[in-house]
Amino acid sequence: MADHTGHRQRMRERFLRCGLDNFNDLNVLELLLFYAVPRQDTNLLAHRLLDAFGTLDGVFDASVEALKSVEGIGDVTAALIHLVPEAARRYWICKSGPGEILADSEAAGKYLLPRFFASRNETMYLVCMDAKLKVLDCREVGQGSTTSVHLDLRRITQIALGQNASAVLLAHNHTSGIALPSQEDVAVTLKVRDLLAQVGVTLTDHIVVAGDDFVSMADSGYLPPQS
Repeated sequence: MADHTGHRQRMRERFLRCGLDNFNDLNVLELLLFYAVPRQDTNLLAHRLLDAFGTLDGVFDASVEALKSVEGIGDVTAALIHLVPEAARRYWICKSGPGEILADSEAAGKYLLPRFFASRNETMYLVCMDAKLKVLDCREVGQGSTTSVHLDLRRITQIALGQNASAVLLAHNHTSGIALPSQEDVAVTLKVRDLLAQVGVTLTDHIVVAGDDFVSMADSGYLPPQS
């Protein structure tokens, strides 16, 4: 078996010196695979992955099962590839936290977009805020399939009251790539608004996310002020 130690060392040094700017997609995968495949030429595996999924983002978006269908990709390698977008998502979430003021939809969208990064299923988040719209808490309140998410209205109310929130906003994603709210989205949002109003909590907005785009239901007229 060929000794790839020198090649691996040169690749690592090149990355540490220059970052990934002068790496092509194949090189990126090859370097990443060093850490899962210690004694094998990872260039061939990288080629197989790109052949199977087309692009680098296609590789990172692939499910564990799909990754393991590629010859030479086992549990450890699939887990490492799957970790990359999840770690990136956690990194961006850590950049924002309690204390931020979400006074408008632009601030809300910027705060929430990282939470949906690389998400494969529809997910719902509830952001609890004080009277000045400062974030008290943000947590996942629903997880669904690629096309829908279940929403527990009672749990949303309990969380808002438990955080002593004066206002909240909802956010969920559309994995279809289209951020336009559906009729069901609008109906559920109005139901949540009316329920929270009964306990003195204002629903300020519902942000619908698709990729790096989002739509504010309040700004778009889907969430009129309660009469």
